[in-house]
Amino acid sequence: MRLSAGQATVECLKAEGVKYIFGVVGSSFVEVLDAMYGREDIRYVGVRHEEGGAFMALGYAMATGQPGVCMVTNGPGVTNLVTGVAGAYKAHAPMVVLSGAPMLAHLFRDSFQEIDHLGVLRPVCKAVFQVNRPERIPELLRHAFRVATSGKMGPVLVDIPRDLFNATDLEVEVIPPERSRPAQRPEGESRRIQEAAVLLSRARFPVIVAGGGVKWSGAHRELARLADFLSAPVVASYGRPDVLPNDHPLYIGVLGRTPEAAEATQRADVVLALGTRLGHFTTFYDYRYIPRDAQIIQVEIDPVEIGRTFPVAVGIQGDAQAVAQALLSALERVGPPPEREARLTFSAQLREKRWRRLEAEGGMGTLPLKPQRVMYELRRALPPDASVVADAGAAPGYAQDRLFFSQPNTFFSSLDLGCVGSGFPMAIGVKMARPDRPVVALCGDGGFMMSVQELETAVRWKVPVVAVIMNNNSWGSEKAYQKYFYNERYVEADITNPRFDRLAELFGGKGFYVERPQEVGEAVHEALRAGVPSLIEIPIDPNELPFPARAADVFQGRQPTSR
Repeated sequence: MRLSAGQATVECLKAEGVKYIFGVVGSSFVEVLDAMYGREDIRYVGVRHEEGGAFMALGYAMATGQPGVCMVTNGPGVTNLVTGVAGAYKAHAPMVVLSGAPMLAHLFRDSFQEIDHLGVLRPVCKAVFQVNRPERIPELLRHAFRVATSGKMGPVLVDIPRDLFNATDLEVEVIPPERSRPAQRPEGESRRIQEAAVLLSRARFPVIVAGGGVKWSGAHRELARLADFLSAPVVASYGRPDVLPNDHPLYIGVLGRTPEAAEATQRADVVLALGTRLGHFTTFYDYRYIPRDAQIIQVEIDPVEIGRTFPVAVGIQGDAQAVAQALLSALERVGPPPEREARLTFSAQLREKRWRRLEAEGGMGTLPLKPQRVMYELRRALPPDASVVADAGAAPGYAQDRLFFSQPNTFFSSLDLGCVGSGFPMAIGVKMARPDRPVVALCGDGGFMMSVQELETAVRWKVPVVAVIMNNNSWGSEKAYQKYFYNERYVEADITNPRFDRLAELFGGKGFYVERPQEVGEAVHEALRAGVPSLIEIPIDPNELPFPARAADVFQGRQPTSR
């Protein structure tokens, strides 16, 4: 077919299954915008800041497993996008970024809004391309989606000089993804699968550490079958509390967040690291959780990550679901490990211990509310199919251990980027991907104010996302360091805020102000029924600050000054 460059761009994106393109409208790609005029099958979502658009695309990608797409103008449009793209890079999430660029004739002349887009985004992308001829737009868009979704997924930049969009009569072949990048699920070498099965069959106390590879490959059922066959406790890697329904009798909690999960892992003689690189907040790169003498079987799609942090007994490069299926078949041939009842009993004891700890927090009746009590009330109020998006920071950080997830892929965060301000726009993206399911963002006051402008986007696009804002008028994580290690000498840790419930009303949403524990559930239920973007502000105790997770790393040998 013969199309303009703008039309070709839109048709190629549509062929890839793209429904939404996030960004701020820019003059460098008006031809693409015009090609979407009046269409309902693919739409441009104009946001209020490019960073918010990137985080919406990240949330959309995490919720669907398909690439989120951004398109921004040259110069500041690209530089504003960097943090959100870095979030996708650190989360290994697929994303395709399209940037308009100055005309080819103006490149390298320091023209208006000219900046080296490829150089800016290269450190946080799997690949960066600049289109040099208009007829290559379809080819390079296909390649961008191929790279973004292959192996260890991540963001890819396609930079398109604005004069290339002026082409009006291109011969374009729109090729569907199944013809340009057939899906592959490598199951690992059979010899290594057999070695892993034999090692697990002889283990006294195997433990499974399940990570992002389980979520991205959809290996939740295979994980449950492995756990049941091995009678092995399952602990989640950081940011993955939804890898297994939390009511499964072998699910213990999140390593690095749940003390009982650490207790289970410390007993392991064999660790099956399924779809995890055993990263920083999961292991802290030492032996506080992973026993020094444990034999590790690591399953990773990226061979670079295998044995990178801990030496492995068996390393298997492959898709988590495919490897788990192959491993189950091999285990059925060699048989389960001994001492099954001992592991089941110990797992039950750890689950009961955790449950008693969390239920005791329901007795915290002081005002302002403790964040632990807020999580207790949210745990009882959130529907089972709710998707929860946690911002970074002290208050939302309580969620991984304290909320329960009964369905796979219902918890989202910026993971290892730890980006304060990501939660609310990510939740908008998740809700646009899942319009029929409840979506709740958990934010601190500082984080929400970093992306508050996207409330207008949610109202304009009629995205009824709910944000719970735990307000302690401080940068809690940083204040905790100053409290515990600097004798409470606070420097710029305290901030002020408007009334968020009133702010929601000004934007055209609905606001709630909650001060007492019995009001939390009622506000959540009403907000989820409101049908408009809603904010629930909950003042929390400014003195309830978690002991810094990285204290042992950062302050080696230094004793806390106060408690």
